[in-house]
Amino acid sequence: MSEPTYETERLKGRTKRLAIALFQIFRTLPKTVDARLVGRQLIRAASSVAANYRAAGRARSRAEFIAKIGTVVEEIDETVFWIEMLSDTGILPAAATKDLLAEANELLAIFAASQRTAHRS
Repeated sequence: MSEPTYETERLKGRTKRLAIALFQIFRTLPKTVDARLVGRQLIRAASSVAANYRAAGRARSRAEFIAKIGTVVEEIDETVFWIEMLSDTGILPAAATKDLLAEANELLAIFAASQRTAHRS
């Protein structure tokens, strides 16, 4: 495929920073069963976004890129879901997740647009 662009590198950084921020949130969660369940799902999905976006950048073919970016879209959408669950269940106040939710939704929009573009090309 092609050489990494500035935008690709920037998105790699954003996905990694989001995962790190969510790991930090996980460490502050109450030690309840529900909080730990949601937290584990959240960090699994968020770290998968970062890892799979990196893998998409190393795709050897267009088909492989499309498959990887599809996984990224699924995982960032799941990340949004679990962030919402933290506040919707009262585990964390909505104010504590507001910025992370905004970032995850923005990344979802970017990756979904990239997926649509890749399918059209």
